[in-house]
Amino acid sequence: MTNIPRIAFLICFLALSRNSSAQSAYGKTLNLGAGIGYYGYLNHSIPVLHLNYEFDVAKDVTLAPFISFYSYRNDYYWGNKNYPYRYYRYNETVIPIGIKGSYYFDRAVHAGNKWDFYFAASLGFAVVRSGWEDGYYGDRNLYRNAYRGSSPLYLDLHLGADYHVNKSLGVFLDLSSGVSTLGLSIKP
Repeated sequence: MTNIPRIAFLICFLALSRNSSAQSAYGKTLNLGAGIGYYGYLNHSIPVLHLNYEFDVAKDVTLAPFISFYSYRNDYYWGNKNYPYRYYRYNETVIPIGIKGSYYFDRAVHAGNKWDFYFAASLGFAVVRSGWEDGYYGDRNLYRNAYRGSSPLYLDLHLGADYHVNKSLGVFLDLSSGVSTLGLSIKP
């Protein structure tokens, strides 16, 4: 196990085990979202599922352990003198896991009780499972090197809004540098 997953696990463990004394309306919220991610190496967007559980750590600040999921496949034209040129299928499933820290600034803009606005950053690592179609003998690191390099580190910046339909249910929009989602926020 590399240091990055250990650090992310430790942060999540400490954050979950901490008993928060902050009295804020933001935490204790389950956020379920679906959206799109755009990754330049693919030249198209990908559907993404996202789940996090938010809890208060200070006034206007929350932490939320998260997990996301996306999967895609792509065709790659390859061949050489020993193998005829043709399209080979590449499949990849990526599961980012980590923690999202949010700062709510709706008090500063006097947004009212129905709205929450925030800036956030997510840090974690991505679990990746990838494979090529049988018969492909080219560079199997082609996509990995194009966008991740050798690091599984996951980092994302966010700007979001949450509209409270009632005390238990809200609708959120989270725009980010990697994955943008629309979803439901649920409070017990």
